[in-house]
Amino acid sequence: MIYALILPVVLLDLFVAIHQAICFPVYGIDKVRRGDHVVIDRHQPACLNGLQKLNCICCGYANGVLALAREVAARTAQYWCPIKHARRVADPHALYGNFTDFGDAEGFRARQSALRSDLRRVRGR
Repeated sequence: MIYALILPVVLLDLFVAIHQAICFPVYGIDKVRRGDHVVIDRHQPACLNGLQKLNCICCGYANGVLALAREVAARTAQYWCPIKHARRVADPHALYGNFTDFGDAEGFRARQSALRSDLRRVRGR
């Protein structure tokens, strides 16, 4: 059953790459480095058998792609809609704290340009 998500994760990986390749340069958003998130190395310990190694590869890839997609989505949200939700979010992304409070139209207008500029300086995340 663990392998049922491989195709959807591969498709997500592909679409995130296309989104970054097309949209980020157009709007001047720094691209997310794939290698910072997709790390496949947990299959290397000698104590693992073949099936365990395959499972570690799949899980490492899936978790990495999801982390990559989350960061791409966070940067996209900061550019287009940097507004916090009306209610508490369980696990907000790293950029969420910079967003404008819900209902603060004046703050949104005042900060939108600066938040967009910040996306050109996020290298190394």
